[in-house]
Amino acid sequence: MATKRKPPTKTKRKPSRPARVAKSHSRDTDAAASELEETAPAPSAALFPIVGIGASAGGLEALEQFLARVPDRCGAAFVIVQHLDPTHQGMLVELLQRVTSLRVREAADGTRVEPDRVYVIPPGKDMSLLHGTLHLLPLPVARSRVMPIDFFLRSLAQDQGDRSIGVILSGMGTDGTLGLRAVKEAAGATFVQAPESAKFDSMPRSAIDGGLADVVAPVEELPNRILSYRDHLGGVDHSSRGASDIDKICVVLREYSGNDFSVYKRSTVCRRIERRMGLHQIRTYGEYLRYLRENTRELELLFQELLIGVTSFFRDPSEWERLRQDVLPGVVSSRASIGMVRAWVAGCSTGEEAYSLAILFREALEPLRSHKTISVQIFATDLDRESIEVARAGLYPENIAADVSPERLRRFFVHEDRGYRVAKDIRETVIFAPQNMIMDPPFTKVDVLTCRNLLIYLSPEIQRKLIPLFHYCLNPGGVLFLGTAETVGTQTSLFSPLDGKTRIFKRLPPAVGTPQVELQFSNLGRRMVGRDDRDDAPPAPRHSSHNMQVLVERLLVQRFAPLGVLCTPKGDILYTSGRAGKYFEPAVGKANFNVFAMARDGLRRELAVAFSKALAHDRPIVLQDVRVGSEGHTQFVQITVQKLVEPKELAG
Repeated sequence: MATKRKPPTKTKRKPSRPARVAKSHSRDTDAAASELEETAPAPSAALFPIVGIGASAGGLEALEQFLARVPDRCGAAFVIVQHLDPTHQGMLVELLQRVTSLRVREAADGTRVEPDRVYVIPPGKDMSLLHGTLHLLPLPVARSRVMPIDFFLRSLAQDQGDRSIGVILSGMGTDGTLGLRAVKEAAGATFVQAPESAKFDSMPRSAIDGGLADVVAPVEELPNRILSYRDHLGGVDHSSRGASDIDKICVVLREYSGNDFSVYKRSTVCRRIERRMGLHQIRTYGEYLRYLRENTRELELLFQELLIGVTSFFRDPSEWERLRQDVLPGVVSSRASIGMVRAWVAGCSTGEEAYSLAILFREALEPLRSHKTISVQIFATDLDRESIEVARAGLYPENIAADVSPERLRRFFVHEDRGYRVAKDIRETVIFAPQNMIMDPPFTKVDVLTCRNLLIYLSPEIQRKLIPLFHYCLNPGGVLFLGTAETVGTQTSLFSPLDGKTRIFKRLPPAVGTPQVELQFSNLGRRMVGRDDRDDAPPAPRHSSHNMQVLVERLLVQRFAPLGVLCTPKGDILYTSGRAGKYFEPAVGKANFNVFAMARDGLRRELAVAFSKALAHDRPIVLQDVRVGSEGHTQFVQITVQKLVEPKELAG
């Protein structure tokens, strides 16, 4: 959360210099990796921020309070989207003009957005932004799909990229939540009225509960916070972006989370860091590094910032329709004799794409007479445990009606007070699990593998290693589904696109004489070697099982009773003494005897941090009062992690 500042006085403010900006893209600007293709739209000519404001019930009062605190010649444009009765001519323009010196006008089709202006959506219209120009569209026929705030904020994020700013004020319902997510995905900034100051708090609370609010403040404070963010973001000292400080920030993040963000594309990491610096009005990387080390909460926020999931139901509808019509029927027919179809959704975020795939499988199976004898098993994984919990619940805001057809909402969802919940029979086909795709073992022998809008954030080196891994995981004739900005790069001997435009690829058989694929990830990662039997069990110890048992039992009883686990430096379990079920459980999918994959809720992150420290030092690392969840109960435990140097037979 940005530091508090006093509300501005109503004195006139000199024109602000426009922030230094990057070209705007329709997708994340980091997508132009050397291994990937992206076609970006023409950049917007506007060099000033365009602020999208959503309001509904109680919104007039909030809008008046907001605009009354915006100084004239502020150097920004404000586009207001409020729920208006389409049968009545609105008086909103006249009412708002009374409280601000900025020019307020009703948006017309083709209006070019200019600074120091306020634009109001007309009744009975949807509105979007393209290259800095407003376009009006008719409302959808189905009332459940009328979400004008989401519609505009999504177009704002696509058009303005990391310069986009979204604001949610008083209102009922959840409109605006998915729009703010799009702004966050584009590395823009989001501001939400404090619920206690809103006449109707449903819209602000929906955005806050979704973790989508960068700043939560009373409405009269928001204009100053927005303009301060704009000024300080443009004032970030890019010359302070030394490799050393960035690496140090990655080290701090790894100590906190156990995840190595140095494998992410450097431009992605820098852009996300600089967004947080702008929110806190910090100019240099060195200052931000010090701030991180002093504020655990900011560490958590930066960690979540780097995990923002780019997802929605049936994202890129034409590609999903291609998958439904041309791909999945052949997949399920080919697996009918086996009676099982398996899929892996890597980087599933909050689960929308995993459930989208489950729905398409259900639709593909229905025409088959034998569909009841074919089971579908979808493994969906993500680095972010909080996202996994959201996905498991399967409850989404009513806004998803903009992305899911009325027929699918009726068949595959249950309408509840808080939104739409995925039907139980669809939820039961998807198994969600936390996973670091770069470090943890993959799911194998799958027929469909989707990894959408994740590769664009990873370094070219990691991209080159993941494509052969995907080939290894798929069954012969399996299908790889990537995001619209992603390709298999130069590795065309492994995959072939269905046609020249699609991002759906078919697995090719390995060429005769092709050497076994060996993948080596980061130094924290697990080495995976392709073998015909796909056996991922840890290597056998060098000593006989009898000698090993004697040595381990003696050591564990002396030092670590009642429970001890002996493992390799990579976490692969070699021996367990005591009952481990309260602390470790088998991971979903193929057997994986690794402490990080098997650790229960609350234990994995702490264990990873202690493990990393123990490898770097020749002393025991002790953690007190670690909270571990098991079968609905919670307990507090002490963990000791120690690198073994004696007896010499167990060294290492």
